[in-house]
Amino acid sequence: MTSSPITTIVFDLGGVLIDWNPRYLYQKLIADEQQMTHFLSTVTTPDWNEEQDAGRSIAEGTALLVQQHPEHKELIEHFYGRWPEMLGGPIQGTVDVLTELRASGRYHLYALTNWSAETFPVALEQFEFLHWFEGIVVSGTEKSRKPFPDFYHTMFTRYSIEPGQALFIDDNERNILAAQAVGMQTIHFLSAEQLREELRERGVLEKA
Repeated sequence: MTSSPITTIVFDLGGVLIDWNPRYLYQKLIADEQQMTHFLSTVTTPDWNEEQDAGRSIAEGTALLVQQHPEHKELIEHFYGRWPEMLGGPIQGTVDVLTELRASGRYHLYALTNWSAETFPVALEQFEFLHWFEGIVVSGTEKSRKPFPDFYHTMFTRYSIEPGQALFIDDNERNILAAQAVGMQTIHFLSAEQLREELRERGVLEKA
């Protein structure tokens, strides 16, 4: 089966264009690497963080976790209190790819991100390239998130995107499979170099 021509490219943000990692903060707060890993995997877990990404307020999420783990109150409160320290900066190789795609003028560029509505303004202020997209759909604002189909469909409807002509780039395989299920073409992001090579193979970027 031949894929439809690509007219639209949709980027995930964290882990693809922006280096975000709670370890950048917690390595300053928990000296022992093993203890830090244990804390991040059993207390401030990815599942807990995703609830804020899906629209639960930071205040509510923090209060709930402190109630469950009162012995870690201060460390839990730092998760969002010092959240900007989790931003490691742009993933420059991917930003370079985005720059080339933008310059070509051949594609509509959008972003679909699992991100708290309360912290996303920090990223908007810090990363100029976020203003290059024709639109960004933020999970915390929509009260839904990847991998739920309705979140993808919100983007399709809002920006009149034909799923089969859209290429979705994400570092989370769960989100990639969900995108495929709603009809999108996909690239499972592993590195900027791998992304560039796959885009060349698809004729999206010119070959070197």
